[in-house]
Amino acid sequence: MTTIQEALDIIQRGAEEILPLDELTLKLKENRPLRIKVGLDPTAPDIHLGHTVLINKLKAFQDLGHHVLLLIGDFTAMIGDPSGKNATRPPLSKEQVLENAKTYTNQVFKILDPSKTEICYNSSWIEKLGAKGLIELASTYTVARMLERDDFGKRFQTNQPIAIHEFLYPLVQGYDSVALKADIELGGTDQKFNLLMGRELQKHFNQSPQVILTVPLLEGLDGIKKMSKSLNNYIGIDESPNEMFGKMMSISDLLMWRYYDLLSFRSESEIKKLKKQVSEGMNPRDAKVMLAKEIIERFHDKACAEEAEQHFINQFKKGEIPEDIEEITLPADQAEFPLPNLIKECGLTSGTSEAIRMINQGAVKVDGEKVTDKSLKLKAGSTYVLQVGKRKFAKLILG
Repeated sequence: MTTIQEALDIIQRGAEEILPLDELTLKLKENRPLRIKVGLDPTAPDIHLGHTVLINKLKAFQDLGHHVLLLIGDFTAMIGDPSGKNATRPPLSKEQVLENAKTYTNQVFKILDPSKTEICYNSSWIEKLGAKGLIELASTYTVARMLERDDFGKRFQTNQPIAIHEFLYPLVQGYDSVALKADIELGGTDQKFNLLMGRELQKHFNQSPQVILTVPLLEGLDGIKKMSKSLNNYIGIDESPNEMFGKMMSISDLLMWRYYDLLSFRSESEIKKLKKQVSEGMNPRDAKVMLAKEIIERFHDKACAEEAEQHFINQFKKGEIPEDIEEITLPADQAEFPLPNLIKECGLTSGTSEAIRMINQGAVKVDGEKVTDKSLKLKAGSTYVLQVGKRKFAKLILG
């Protein structure tokens, strides 16, 4: 049987913030299945690894015997939420919301146990409030308090418009916690204001306030911006094993450890041991392969993970890369560098114009893969094999 301290250790792993931690301890001591709420606004139908940081935490709560409330914000998605953006997120139609929600739930159950998950739609109680109820709800909070939300405050200070309906979003999300009698609510760090709103409204309605737990926002493949489909820096959980493997192998050695911390199910002691092995000479690529296979096995199966690794090896070797190629180290004073410049610096072309021409002709490969994007940038902190034509090679250590 799991002790309170063991449960706390599991819950705290990978969490950004738990507020208040002492209340979480008290709730765990009640020795009952807690109601764990997370809200999803299905504005896009595909789930990527960035989303799974939160979903994996829900799975941890399920494994501890708690009840997950997966809230589909079908009503709030039709309002639109800025969530740290400078403009409102466009609202969706009812049909778009329901179609996206169906895709969401199908993908979520690749991680969560359906028998321990309750799917809820907030339109089922928000629509019953009516105009009178929404106005009464709005009376519980002031404009001054709303402007404490970071994105609202910044837009107000810079004279950017804030529509009144946007103030309804955090109020409605907070009221969801009242309707569901949530004990704990999870969300990304960009949702902290809305999560705290749930606590305030529960107090107003004489309920025990929920504990909030925020998780970090996972950086995308570029290692800089939040993983996002719109930025094309994501790994989707429904992507093919080969695609997932190739993308995982493209991340920097430094970002790999961030992915281990937030995505791997290996114990913290195992990850610490692996870091020590790499620091003592183990090739970081081997650790990256292990992580890629773990992720693929989770969303496909072990056979697919093995085949994806072999496919990657075969693809890499197809370029017939010689073993005695020149090794070049370039210092990195920035996060990423244009490929044409690196090709020139490695002496594979006489200049960047020739490098761009070779890329356009399909004569350039990076790590055995043909490159056709002349604007491609390589991230610092990794090693690459550059190839121009059939005979020119360089092993580039960048940074």
